[in-house]
Amino acid sequence: MLEWFSNLEFLPKLYWSIALVGSLIFIVVMIMAFVGGDADDIGDADADIDSDAGAGFQFITFKNLVGFFTIFGWSGIACIDAGLSTPLTIIISVICGLLMMVIMASLFYFISKLTDSGTLNYNNALDAVGEVYLTIGGDRSSMGKVSVNVQGTVRELDALTDSLTDLKSGTIIKVVDVTSNGILIVDRTRKPIEASSPKRDELQSGETHLLNDK
Repeated sequence: MLEWFSNLEFLPKLYWSIALVGSLIFIVVMIMAFVGGDADDIGDADADIDSDAGAGFQFITFKNLVGFFTIFGWSGIACIDAGLSTPLTIIISVICGLLMMVIMASLFYFISKLTDSGTLNYNNALDAVGEVYLTIGGDRSSMGKVSVNVQGTVRELDALTDSLTDLKSGTIIKVVDVTSNGILIVDRTRKPIEASSPKRDELQSGETHLLNDK
C-alpha cells in the first residue's frame, strides 16, 4: 500500500491524501451531528467561521468545508482515472466540492428550521386571546395560568395581570406583554359578539313593524 502510494505522481497523490483524510473527518462529523455526540468544538468552529464570513445561510462552516474537500478529492481521483487533463480535473473537482457545500448548507439549514419550529417563542403569544385556566391574582399578587393558542397549539402558560381585580377561571383575556423569563401579562377582554339567533331577529323585526305602524 505504501509502495503504491509513493509511486503515484504528485497530483494523484494530492487528491488521494485529501480524499482519505476528508472522508475520515467527514464520517466523524456526520456521526456527531446526527447522533448528538460531543460536538461542542465543531459547533464553536462553525460559529467562528460564520461570524467572520457573515453568512446567515451558514455556507462557509467547518462541516461544509470538510464536505468540500471530501468530494473535491474523490471527484479529482475519478477525473484522473478517466484520463482528463490536469486543468479540467481541477475545475471539475472544485465545482463538485462547491455543490457538496451547497447541499450540506441546505441540509443543515432545513434541520435547524425544523428544530426552531418546535421551540416555543413566548413573544408569539402577544395579542393572543385566550381563557384563564387558573385564577390570576390582581395587581400581580399571584400567578395563574391561561390557555392560549401559540404557534398553532393551545398551551397552558403562566400568567400575571396588572388588573386590580382577580381574573377568575373562565375569564376571556388578551396577552398584552411578555416578561423576560416567559411569563405572560394578560388583561381582561370582552367575549366576541355572538350572531343573533333567527327567533331574536324575528322579534326585533316585529317590534320594528309595530313602531312603524304607530
